[in-house]
Amino acid sequence: MSTFPRQEIEAAVHEYHAERENIRAGNGWWTDLAKFFTEDAVYIDPAWGRVEGLENIREFFNESMVGLEDWTFPITAVGIDGDIVMVKWTQITPGTKPDGSPYAQSGISTMRYAGNGKFNYDEDILNMNHVNEDLRAAGWRPTEAFNFPPKNPNRDWSMP
Repeated sequence: MSTFPRQEIEAAVHEYHAERENIRAGNGWWTDLAKFFTEDAVYIDPAWGRVEGLENIREFFNESMVGLEDWTFPITAVGIDGDIVMVKWTQITPGTKPDGSPYAQSGISTMRYAGNGKFNYDEDILNMNHVNEDLRAAGWRPTEAFNFPPKNPNRDWSMP
């Protein structure tokens, strides 16, 4: 059951998807996604952990994506059930496998719609073992600008 009309949620998801495509095309930066989150939003990243509050989410987007400019994250599917939005995406990292295919990992985001075109929760799930295996196989090395995630991130994935 949703608190909001489905058309409103679909419109927000459409705008979110369009912004992600702009970023992928090089016409923006990840901080541009902050406009889709409420002031008290919670964002869960598989490497960086729990990030609370819009300003911290904006800072996280900026910090965590430096050095990953040649990575892409195309959305492949979206599902809506009430106020919950599931976004299926692929993380494509630099390099190609011996067969010519890209190194890619499967990801999913669980988001909760909060009204007015914004979400108050986003939990990204990604198999970090798969990511690390692909990065090693590709010979990827972080640039000097790359920011490593915290050593002991907050793993609390509860919704606010």
